[in-house]
Amino acid sequence: MAIRLAEVACDCAWRSYLLLHKEVDEDDDRRTTLLRYLTNLCEDGERNPDTLQRAGLVYLRKLDDLSEERDARLARYRALEQEIVSNSYSETTTKKSRE
Repeated sequence: MAIRLAEVACDCAWRSYLLLHKEVDEDDDRRTTLLRYLTNLCEDGERNPDTLQRAGLVYLRKLDDLSEERDARLARYRALEQEIVSNSYSETTTKKSRE
């Protein structure tokens, strides 16, 4: 029963999520993660379908936030790497011109 309840809540939350995020594939890995999360909630005793669906939507939002933070962090690292490479090239060029 708990697994079926989690599946129904997952389907509802996932459909709602897809309506707001047209760029996301229906078979995206986040759906599997969502189902696992909701199944764990059901196994811990949650049986209210509305609560499960809301919890699923909140969980998906948190996944989005984590992804956005990761993307921003990667962009900062790439910019820093580019600056280091640029400075290294500049120092090498300056050193050669002095010789």
